Amino acid sequence: MTDTFARDHLPPRSAWPDLLLLDGPERVNAAVELLDHEGTAIAGGWSYAELRARAEAIAASLRIEPGTRVLLHTPNTPQAIAAWLGILLAGGVVVATMPLLRERELRKVATKARVGVALAARAIAGEVPVEDLRVLEELPERGSFEPVDTAADDVAIIAFTSGTTGLPKGCVHFHRDLLACCDTFAREILEPRSTDVFSGTPPIAFTYGLGASLLFPLRFGASIAPVAKPADLLDVIRERGVTTLFTAPTAYRALLAQDVPSSLHTCVSAGEPLPAGISDAWYEKTGIRIVDGIGSTEMLHIFIASRAADARPGSCGTPVPGYEARIVGPGMETLGPEEVGRLAVRGPTGCRYLDDERQATYVRDGWNLTGDAFTVDADGYFWFQARTDDMIISSGYNISGFEVEAALLEHPAVAECAVVGAPDPERGHVVMAYVVAGAEVTARELQDHVKALIAPYKYPRRIEFVDALPRTPTGKVQRNVLRERVA
Repeated sequence: MTDTFARDHLPPRSAWPDLLLLDGPERVNAAVELLDHEGTAIAGGWSYAELRARAEAIAASLRIEPGTRVLLHTPNTPQAIAAWLGILLAGGVVVATMPLLRERELRKVATKARVGVALAARAIAGEVPVEDLRVLEELPERGSFEPVDTAADDVAIIAFTSGTTGLPKGCVHFHRDLLACCDTFAREILEPRSTDVFSGTPPIAFTYGLGASLLFPLRFGASIAPVAKPADLLDVIRERGVTTLFTAPTAYRALLAQDVPSSLHTCVSAGEPLPAGISDAWYEKTGIRIVDGIGSTEMLHIFIASRAADARPGSCGTPVPGYEARIVGPGMETLGPEEVGRLAVRGPTGCRYLDDERQATYVRDGWNLTGDAFTVDADGYFWFQARTDDMIISSGYNISGFEVEAALLEHPAVAECAVVGAPDPERGHVVMAYVVAGAEVTARELQDHVKALIAPYKYPRRIEFVDALPRTPTGKVQRNVLRERVA
């Protein structure tokens, strides 16, 4: 018997984006492919053989029908990686959730995906509202299991969006999709080696973190150094000799004040735009140019980036080999260089929402519309302007909130900031900045600072100093919360 719920609730084929599929077998279980290596899988710990044995033990203990959705609620740990692989070996569908989510949030996910079984770390298992709940630390460590023979287009994961724009959406990805993001972004941009040690702060429930701390290292026979808590990052880099790091701009900014271990040779940033100032400061300190990329849960991982040697600070880069991208206007017409429009992309992965009418908003004419405003220059490099709902129109001027944020962050007293539009009776909207200050500074000083760096009409006419910015469990700033506050 097979549980067909996930496939039955895909959007109709006519609503899918155009897919530029890579060559590959018709039948493949992604977990089998990821485990087919020798050497060290978990840095300082398990070999590939031991990781496979543990994953098979978990698969055997699940006793599920292929297609069953299994909730995985855990921080990044070796046990979490074994469990994720075990679910796929058993033919199940992984529904991974952020470890900071609470019962009410988890219930929405479990209900939407009709979860039948849950695996959770002991410390946070009490939040999981699923009747058949197993504690990760109590699962068997040894066992054998014959992997389920899955098709390349069988559902492997349902990744829920972080909810920055309202009710989270379930993004359905197949076994072939998991391998495709490895064979495009990771292979072509990172050029990984089996001797590399991968690590990062994003949870594996966030697809950025899934690539960083599971898919990419295992695809290429490298090692993983899991980070259970962001505060442990620097210690993990030092202790495990991390070579390939994935984190967000905020973390790179914080690491600038530390002694960065010399083991690093590749650094990746995504989740939020990387300001040129942070990119340049990191390069000056370490000699490593950060690979800045843009991806989405709908696309599974990064689809625009550049190799470090080709990077241009402030730009996300060019389409990853295997993907196509363009800037479009309201009628899906292609815009020219330096014209601000919506980013449209297509490739071997794409948006397929689980039973969600918002599919028609994300996919249009076969292209995925990410909700980002971009420009592209004459050399084909893409430049982020704003989320389309973050573009501020003031007195007829289009103002990128990201550009203002980048200017503010160049002031030494600004630790963090977020910019939104505030309603104004005369100008329609004005630029409003929420600032977390790391030193004493006045609003006027910051306003003058911004005026000196970018066009004066873009300066923040209103500034509010706050202790912290609201963030999602993945660390993204919740600008929708700030917009509600200012409204």
